[in-house]
Amino acid sequence: MSRQGTSRLRALGPGLLLAGAAIGVSHLVQATRAGADFGFALWWVILFACLTKYPFLEFGPRYAAATGNTLIVGYRSLGKAPFLLFGLFTLGTMFIIQAAVTLVTAGLAEQLFGLGFSPFVWSAAILAACVGLLFFGRYRGLDLTMKAIISVLAVGTLIAVLLAFGAGAASEVAAREAPPYFTAAGVAFLIALVGWMPIPLDAAVWHSIWNQDKARQAETTYTLRETLVDFNVGYGVAAGLGFLFLILGALVMFPTGQSFAAQSVAFSGQLADLYAETLGAWSRPVVSVAALITMFSTTLAVTDAYPRVITHLLATYRDEPSSPTASKRASRTYNLSLAVIPVVSLGVLYFFTGAFTTLVDFAAGIAFVSAPVLAYFNYRLVTAAEFPEAARLGPVYRGFSAMCLVLLALFAVAYLVWRVGLI
Repeated sequence: MSRQGTSRLRALGPGLLLAGAAIGVSHLVQATRAGADFGFALWWVILFACLTKYPFLEFGPRYAAATGNTLIVGYRSLGKAPFLLFGLFTLGTMFIIQAAVTLVTAGLAEQLFGLGFSPFVWSAAILAACVGLLFFGRYRGLDLTMKAIISVLAVGTLIAVLLAFGAGAASEVAAREAPPYFTAAGVAFLIALVGWMPIPLDAAVWHSIWNQDKARQAETTYTLRETLVDFNVGYGVAAGLGFLFLILGALVMFPTGQSFAAQSVAFSGQLADLYAETLGAWSRPVVSVAALITMFSTTLAVTDAYPRVITHLLATYRDEPSSPTASKRASRTYNLSLAVIPVVSLGVLYFFTGAFTTLVDFAAGIAFVSAPVLAYFNYRLVTAAEFPEAARLGPVYRGFSAMCLVLLALFAVAYLVWRVGLI
């Protein structure tokens, strides 16, 4: 392998962390629900979500590589309003998102081990494990774990889809008419699917932070090309698996007329059944372990991301320079956030254990509404006159980004109008 190829392989990491954070609720829950309930009909929704979010998620690593700063520093440079709005969006969603991904993981754990623990007890144990791993392992452990998990998950899901096609259900699914989805319940689900697929837009900030942390750990800097290759690999995996999970749900469950349950443990059992019916009964424990590890990786990534965001928000608010003193304070802030956020999320779980899909849909609505706002902030940063010329957008890409921004804004406005009952 050439030296350039080796360098690009070493640069891989933050993009796969993004994929690991993405391939969780949006894929295992939302995409499989889309296939199970509507067959292939909602493929365009996943395509729309992945295309319209791509530029604004890509701007995170682009900005970090070009300026050496995180998007949080960029938001502060835009003024107090963007900085504070991002802080409010983060505070408004982080406990719910942490609770949602942990609850799905808890359901998979109980389905696999059958110990009779409640989802709340499993959630507490899972969050404790995540906090312990992050407290001692920090970025390096997160990086290595995610690379292995994403590789196994991608190959396993692809094999399951190919085997499902081989069973001959595709023609039956294509011939069967999908139920209407422009209903009250259907629109709510579409909003949830777009809001979470492949990941909410504030993950662009996570990526810019992970990008800096990897460079700091490696004691080097990565070129813009290396950084964008890393992002595109991770984003491509996340988007591709979104389609695979929809196809799998459509091939295995749509012909039966079954829908996924609203409780996390029952849902997890159906998910294991979905694979077992495709690959054979022997695969049930293997699939259950793989699904649990997948969701655990998502929970681990989210448990790491929000304390990092809070740490950078406070440091940027204080205008703290990069110094040993600031690093010690940042470490204390990270550790405190690492303890507080899971505890508050457990409080949220205590009240929503019995209806986790409602929890997911609520958080997705917030993500959907905030998407065009964060997209606009990111677009302003990479199109500003002071942005380094070598990293600026080409005219075609800039036009595509502007079109995606308009589409996100129009859909968000339509959603708000629909929610207040005007249409």
